[in-house]
Amino acid sequence: MKPIYAELQSDILVPFHDVDMMMVAWHGHYVKYFEVARCELLDKINYGYSEMLQSGYAWPVIDMSIRFVKPARFGQWITVHSALVEYENRLRIDYQIRCRDTGVRLTKGHTIQVAVTVDTQEMQFESPPVLAQKLGIPRG
Repeated sequence: MKPIYAELQSDILVPFHDVDMMMVAWHGHYVKYFEVARCELLDKINYGYSEMLQSGYAWPVIDMSIRFVKPARFGQWITVHSALVEYENRLRIDYQIRCRDTGVRLTKGHTIQVAVTVDTQEMQFESPPVLAQKLGIPRG
């Protein structure tokens, strides 16, 4: 089992503009659901995108995986559970999307982000100390 350094649950109502003619959420919108949850999780640790830039780093997504289990549908409340599970060399966040009312798993996946210095645009092979500070982890 992976350690969890921060986690959060975000509830989202699947809107009409996210669904196809069969009232099923289009697969590309799951990326947006992950992004909503990721932003809320990063805000929870006080290291959202504005704080990242202020610290001198951008954190682009370099890898993403999504596994679709069951479809989300128009008007359905979904819960996106996000968990930060790696931080030392990259930022990995795992996601599970479940039906809020039944708990049935609909989707799972992860994103990986790396630190890039804003001024030089160079990728960092180790996460900057500010991330560990935001997580309350002493670095030695």
